[in-house]
Parts: sequence; C-alpha cells; structure tokens
Amino acid sequence: GLGDVYKRQRQGTAAVVAEALLNLAVVGARPLAVVNCLNFGNPEHEQVMWQLSEAIDGMSEACLAFDVPVVGGNVSLYNEAQGSNIDPSPVVGMLGVIDRLDAVPPGLAWRDGDRLLLIGRDEARELSGSAWAFAQGHRRGSLPPLDLAAVGAMAEAVRGLVADGLLHAAHDISAGGLGACVAEMAVAAGIGARLARIADHIDLFSEAVGRVVVAVGADELVDVEGRLATAGIAHARIGLATGDRLVVKDLFDLALDELAFTSERRLPDALGHGTSQD
Repeated sequence: GLGDVYKRQRQGTAAVVAEALLNLAVVGARPLAVVNCLNFGNPEHEQVMWQLSEAIDGMSEACLAFDVPVVGGNVSLYNEAQGSNIDPSPVVGMLGVIDRLDAVPPGLAWRDGDRLLLIGRDEARELSGSAWAFAQGHRRGSLPPLDLAAVGAMAEAVRGLVADGLLHAAHDISAGGLGACVAEMAVAAGIGARLARIADHIDLFSEAVGRVVVAVGADELVDVEGRLATAGIAHARIGLATGDRLVVKDLFDLALDELAFTSERRLPDALGHGTSQD
C-alpha cells in the first residue's frame, strides 16, 4: 500500500545509518560523524524529489537517535537509464574511534568450541527488502520494523563487550541475512558450526536491522549473557562452532570446503565469463 511506500523510503535510509553504526560497534568503535552521498534520479520528477526528501528525513531521524552529526556529503541527481530513474541509492559513511586500542578487535573468525549468540531482536519475520527477495524479483512489501533506540542500546552493549575483550568474533547481520553472516564467519575461521533456533528460509535470509552474531568462549558465556540481560538487550544462544561443516538443524548440511570455494571463486569466475581470449 501507499503507507508501505512512504515507510520504505524513510526507513530504508535510517536502516543504512543503523548498519553503519553496527559496523563500528563490532570492532569496539563509537561513532563520531556521518558523511553521505545521495544518489537519485531526476528531481524534476515529483516522485524522485519526494524520495530524496524522505531519505534525508530518515537519515536525520537515525543520526538524531544515535547522536551523530552529519559533517559532509554530496548528491548525485539526474541519474537515469533509458528514460527510467535509478532506484533511490543513499550511501552512508560513518567515522568512529576506538578510545583505547589495547588488543586487536574481534574479526569474523570464531574459535573451535565457541558458543554463538544472536544479539538483538529476531522476532521480525519479513523478507521484503532483502537480497533474497530482490533475487526473486520482489519489489514491494513492508520492511522489517526498525527500533532506532533499541539498535543504539544494542550497539553500545556490543562495544562494551568488545572493549572488555569478551568476544572472539563479531559480525553484524546485513546483506544476505543470518545465513550469509554465519557462512562468512565459518569460512573466515576455517571452522564449521552447528546451529539451531532457525526455522526456515525467512530466518536465514531476513535482513531485519539491529542484530549481531558473536562468538564467545565457554568460560565467558555466563558473563556475556549476564551483561546483556542487565542492559535489557535481547539475545539467544544459536549454536556451537565446531567441525568442518555448517549445519542448520532440519534445513541443510554443507561442507565448509564447498562454502569456501563458492566464496573465493565467485569474482574470478565472473571476470572469466566476462572476458575473451584470442
């Protein structure tokens, strides 16, 4: 409906800012400032001018919620292809700082035996706006709900866990959803995982904003869960890092070597298919 269209423009841009915040949080950085590049079609068309206005409002709402100023940016307008306006494409860059860099921040690679936690609310079952839905040709529907206050609180909690050295790995859920997130972590570590609490493809591919997967050692698990509970941050145990396969109970069982090959060969294969040899 029209209401969903209004929400998509504004909420989609706010979600871009929220993802940038979480990209900083997982390495223990607090946000300082935002810059942007707003790429849109022909603003002489009423719809495009409205898209631009709504995107700016969404960015403003998120920046106010996270207390981060916009210090610069630019616009790229009149972007059309064969007479059609491009989709609204706001780009956000967020600068952060780590106040005390006493150790290397956690990356994507978990350790054998780590307990895996999903931090953030995961009850939103919505595929609209996801890479999976886009690949199916879906361009409508309602975006997953976005609670900016909850995202800000979760980011602060994750930053604290990183700063205190309680996480072995951390990765925010974004393009590709939870499925892509855990696959990337498994490939980075060279260690598989056994996952539960994932019911179906919606749980795997939803890109609801404001969620992070973290890997925690068995000795730190109770401390981490206690801190999250005290801060009122939703969290759940979703699995164990172990073995050489990525297994989601009742859904799939994939060899880690297969995942790594697919990840590493995608760009070379694409380039190879796009070139010719004499």
